[in-house]
Amino acid sequence: MTDDPIAIVADSLATGSLLPAPVAATTGTLMDQTKTIVEDFLSMLGLNGSIIAVVRHVVLIAVTVLLAWGAYLLGRRVLVPLILRLERKTSAGWVHNLFNKRVLISASRILPALVVWQVLPHVFFEYPVIEEILRRLTAIYITIMVVKTLTLFIDSFKLLENERRSSTQQYFQSFCGVLKIILIFIAFVVIVSILINRSPSALFIGLGSASAILMLVFKDTIEGLVAGVRLTSNEMLHKGDWITVPKANADGIVEEMTLTTVKIRNFDNTIITVSPKTLVDDSFQNWKGMQEMPGRRVSRQLYIDFHSIRPLSTDDIRRLQTLRPTVSAKEGDINLTIFRKHVEDYLSGLPEVLADQTLMVRQLKATNAGLPIDVYFFLKDKEWVTYEHLSAEIMEHIYAAVTLFGLRIYQHAIPAEG
Repeated sequence: MTDDPIAIVADSLATGSLLPAPVAATTGTLMDQTKTIVEDFLSMLGLNGSIIAVVRHVVLIAVTVLLAWGAYLLGRRVLVPLILRLERKTSAGWVHNLFNKRVLISASRILPALVVWQVLPHVFFEYPVIEEILRRLTAIYITIMVVKTLTLFIDSFKLLENERRSSTQQYFQSFCGVLKIILIFIAFVVIVSILINRSPSALFIGLGSASAILMLVFKDTIEGLVAGVRLTSNEMLHKGDWITVPKANADGIVEEMTLTTVKIRNFDNTIITVSPKTLVDDSFQNWKGMQEMPGRRVSRQLYIDFHSIRPLSTDDIRRLQTLRPTVSAKEGDINLTIFRKHVEDYLSGLPEVLADQTLMVRQLKATNAGLPIDVYFFLKDKEWVTYEHLSAEIMEHIYAAVTLFGLRIYQHAIPAEG
């Protein structure tokens, strides 16, 4: 077996793995016949010597260009529409997604190069140096286009996803990302081997000793792959999740997850890109649990002035029951206690509040800014604008009711200027 990379590709072409043998034989026969006809015609005109070789090569190059252009038109105008027409007749959706128009057009651009590869020995048989250069360039082009077609085919797997990517799909996307990197790396090695006329296997063996450099070059990719696997294996993140990343000022929906990036569309339609490693190393908030629940939590605090907390008098109770007939209190009850019970009763009676979820008005740890009272409940409507409006209206009612119980909200006084 030869180690010449050009010969390796030549063997694959001749054996029919890239171009059918009958096509190769027909092409060769056509070029030989064209060469004979041109030489006979020039001899009939009385021409001889070097002028015959020059004109013959010009004609053969023109025929090569026409054959390559014809191969492209055959693939682009005939084969691609035919395959797409056959796809429309099948009910398998994955066929339409995987063998889409972009993949087929990219594949059709390989055909002209295969034709040029076959006719080069018949055109430049007297100029082996030029033939060798063109063979190398053609082989490089074929390698690049094959890898491009395969990467487009791999990318088309994204079309099979749902709006929300599952763990299995995310694993598969990570695998596809690694596969594309491997393909590009192999193509790079093959192209270098073609340029320096060395066997690709020899280069791969030599690269083993340079693995440390490769690890350094692909450091971000490897770390991204590991972080991506951790994110998906632990059900930490999926496409379609609403997440908040304080460090990156990101608050929006995950639109795309790759080996090295997570693309987040904020609610103001700006797009922020962070690395999976950032999400694993630092903290981020995933709102998936809230999205899957029947309601969305509200937890708001108001700070009560300690000096306003006192027992209720008979006059206080009479005034309260006049303004709030539902309030039940007796002399000596603490106004803050009655206020908390009143707010809980008020929240329980609202149709917008989920009655089967946690609902409470509790004290938090005292601060030098007053006593924090946490109003904790769940709203049925999770839509952002509606949620904010409803929670604001409820809290505004609670703020307004504070003074009815003889309480005051702590407010830091700012000295007047001047």
